[in-house]
Amino acid sequence: MAIPTLDAFQVIGDPSRRKMLMLLSEENLTINNLADHFEMSRPAVSKHIKILYTAGFIAIEDIGRERYCSLKPDGFNELKEWLTYFDQFWASKLKNLATLLNNKLPN
Repeated sequence: MAIPTLDAFQVIGDPSRRKMLMLLSEENLTINNLADHFEMSRPAVSKHIKILYTAGFIAIEDIGRERYCSLKPDGFNELKEWLTYFDQFWASKLKNLATLLNNKLPN
């Protein structure tokens, strides 16, 4: 079964994947440890993990017989760029508003 290609917002749009990312922000976990936090089948957990992996949000490393998941910055870059754009947009708008208000207020 092919894993669909999703943009970063589609990837984090799923509550289960967001929870996986939050869990992995605390510590690296095996796929089985990660699955223990969810009431879904192992194949469903694996599908979510593959989506996170394909999108660059996580790395998977084989250590012995276990597969460990850890966060990677790659998937977060698109989100960060988008949020940075709007941070700058709103900062500019607020600066313009402050300038306008300062020019309108009596000295």
